[in-house]
Amino acid sequence: MNSNDYVKYLTEQFVQYMNRPRDERKTQREERKDMRGPVHYHLFGLLPYACSHYISNIKRMFNRRH
Repeated sequence: MNSNDYVKYLTEQFVQYMNRPRDERKTQREERKDMRGPVHYHLFGLLPYACSHYISNIKRMFNRRH
């Protein structure tokens, strides 16, 4: 794909986006935002999940002993 085709594609996509009603664009944006996970997972990957899982396992083991 040469640069002229790419510019043409981008222009078509932009025009299609702008031809949609404003409320439809807003709902589509919100749906994409909702599909993403929480921000800390999005920014840091699985590290927050792994830490919370590890901590919950430690708490569970501690509660079983007492």
